[in-house]
Amino acid sequence: MARRSLSAALALVAGAAVLAVPTGLGTAGTAQAAGPGDKDVTAVMFEWKFASVAKACTDSLGPAGYGFVQVSPPQEHIQGGQWWTSYQPVSYKIAGRLGDRAAFSSMVAACHGAGVKVIADSVINHMSAGSGTGTGGSSYTKYDYPGVYSVSDMNDCQSPINNYGDRGNVQNCELVGLADLDTGENYVRGRIATYLNDLLSLGVDGFRIDAAKHMPATDLADIKSRLSNPGVYWKHEAIHGAGEAVSPSEYLGSGDVQEFRYGRSLKQVFTSENLANLKNFGEGWGFMESGRSAVFVDNHDTERGGDTLNYKNGSAYTLASVFMLAYPYGSPDVHSGYEFSNHDAGPPNGGQVNACYADGWKCQHSWREISSMVGFRNAARGAAVSNWWDNGGDRIAFGRGAKAYVALNHEGSALTRTFQTSLPAGDYCDVQSGKAVTVNGSGQFTATLGAGTALALHVNARTCTGGGGTGPGTGTSGASFGVNATTQPGQNIYVTGNQAALGSWNTANAPKLDPATYPVWKLDVSLPAGTAFEYKYVRKDASGNVTWESGANRTATVPASGKVTLTADVWRA
Repeated sequence: MARRSLSAALALVAGAAVLAVPTGLGTAGTAQAAGPGDKDVTAVMFEWKFASVAKACTDSLGPAGYGFVQVSPPQEHIQGGQWWTSYQPVSYKIAGRLGDRAAFSSMVAACHGAGVKVIADSVINHMSAGSGTGTGGSSYTKYDYPGVYSVSDMNDCQSPINNYGDRGNVQNCELVGLADLDTGENYVRGRIATYLNDLLSLGVDGFRIDAAKHMPATDLADIKSRLSNPGVYWKHEAIHGAGEAVSPSEYLGSGDVQEFRYGRSLKQVFTSENLANLKNFGEGWGFMESGRSAVFVDNHDTERGGDTLNYKNGSAYTLASVFMLAYPYGSPDVHSGYEFSNHDAGPPNGGQVNACYADGWKCQHSWREISSMVGFRNAARGAAVSNWWDNGGDRIAFGRGAKAYVALNHEGSALTRTFQTSLPAGDYCDVQSGKAVTVNGSGQFTATLGAGTALALHVNARTCTGGGGTGPGTGTSGASFGVNATTQPGQNIYVTGNQAALGSWNTANAPKLDPATYPVWKLDVSLPAGTAFEYKYVRKDASGNVTWESGANRTATVPASGKVTLTADVWRA
């Protein structure tokens, strides 16, 4: 049976809502040839306003070592609060809900200043599905976009795609009813190239080509040849579908291609198989070659469609992200989005991120467990997998030669063992927990991993100096809390203490921790530099009943700059 893009399928199920559905859906993203340079991890800031992205580049992405940041489509689009309105363009003006031309330009400059390159999600397969006035004031109808395109610039098949086994149907008909551009036309190719060249003139370093599978590979190669920098970084969104007429590998000639089987297979392994099966993950599983593949645990389509893990999967999601960043296959995309309870939910505050872990923003790029692995990956670059160990089940560990070592415990009880590495002897910092680890002269160390946690060492982290993942960054000092605490449905974990920001020991005012990496609950709190404070964790149920953890008050001191990291705390029963 022909496979339809995920978002398209969901749109069709919605019936009348079909004309309002997006494009970035279904066929999903990619990154070109493992990413140029030594830093190949991309933070995908899904539906973040450009001003918020700029702040994140400065405060978290640059310091963590991300090589790229991917921003949502900047072009003018249809109006509406749903996320997918960004994927129905009506012009090539930079005038979407996420910011205008000036905001986009400032964001590029800020990210470059932080050492982070910018990838723009680019919607060039189609235009809109209806008529109206765009976010930048442009009037349009489905097949007429004044000053840009008319009906003669569209493909002749003006009906929805209904057969993924037919190449012509896939590439000439309309993706969920969206006006399909005839990218075989010289004018259309030139107009698209003009838009992409405009973004290049603003300093953009690469493009995600949305819905690439719905355009012939030769058309895209021609468009790319017209760019001011024809060698620019591209990643094609082309979903693998068994038995489909169009294969993702067709697009390798002009850029990287996202390997969708990677994220699907990670979900399969982490939910119903054993992590021991990951020993030859990648090309050994029949995936595309590593150096041309972009990979992800989830993206904006798959997290909603359910064919990959997402933030709702707790520690399985976190550990899958740790594995992706530790294992040398493909170039990783780290999705950073927001909470959703329905498929169409748009970004909180219209995309304005005032703080991570607030207003529904999940900020996966900044979770300590994930952000710390970006530095791990950069340090391990070029080293193959070594010293593989597994228990035949859901506990694995492996090294990256003499550069790094990681262990994952995806089982329900703690793991204590002596691990064999190829690391030089000496002291290291476990970047997952912030605890010191000593490797002996034989390359061995002994450690305990709690249920659903990981441990990661690398040669560029020899001492623990605090820090770790924070939010999009406020530039203020404070504390990063993280406590491993199991709960029952309806229960939540809070932190309180002798500071106003912690509720002044009043549990009614205690801030709630985020369970996204359950069983680890986390929260960043701003406190003045140098503040010595006391705190404890409490559990509240749906009726408001409060249970305090046992033991004496915990104590900590905010450093002169940055945050004190308390992410290795464990609930005291």
